Amino acid sequence: MSNLFRDYGLAIVLAVLFIGSWIVQTLTGWVEFASQQQAHGEVAQVFGDSGYFWEWMARTFENWQSEFLQLFTMVVLTAFLIHRGSSESKDSEDELMLELRVIHGEIEELKRGRARP
Repeated sequence: MSNLFRDYGLAIVLAVLFIGSWIVQTLTGWVEFASQQQAHGEVAQVFGDSGYFWEWMARTFENWQSEFLQLFTMVVLTAFLIHRGSSESKDSEDELMLELRVIHGEIEELKRGRARP
């Protein structure tokens, strides 16, 4: 069990937070919907033409659009489109490797120079 959490802890915690927030959204939305229906003298229903299901779906997709899809888009885009010189950019690693090769070449020259009498 500890290996499972160690290896997939982030995914597990995020899944629990996601499901928990979805449950809270569902319950609080139902309470609000039921009170609105009662104020209008109607019976709150989960399904049907004016059931809570449709309002719940609308709220869910609004949340997905405004939060989760923005985050997902940002993660995917930054995996492929990176600003040159940023901390995520690979160009700084390439420049560092080039400098290391130059230094390594200079060290090799110095070694060869000392080896020759």
